[in-house]
Amino acid sequence: METCQSCSIEERHAHHDKETKDALIKRLNRIEGQIRGIKKMIEEDVYCDGILNQITSVRAALSGVSTLLLDAHIRSCVKEQIMSGEEGVIPELIATIRRMIK
Repeated sequence: METCQSCSIEERHAHHDKETKDALIKRLNRIEGQIRGIKKMIEEDVYCDGILNQITSVRAALSGVSTLLLDAHIRSCVKEQIMSGEEGVIPELIATIRRMIK
């Protein structure tokens, strides 16, 4: 997929290898199961401390997904755009990282 500086983020597409996509999907499927578990815990009036611990676990799992995706993004999308002279990706990446570390 060809990218350009005038393209919106929604018009661009990631092009990660199958291994990366599979790892991300596997982690997200696990998180989806954890979310369903939390919902069930609430429906079954499980003690709040247990639910809060599960929410903390989901946050940590999402952080892992973010880290994996950021790594893949830098190694593929960002690298390729910089190599093709599209340095506008740098401020975009910096803004993304700033949002992630808040």
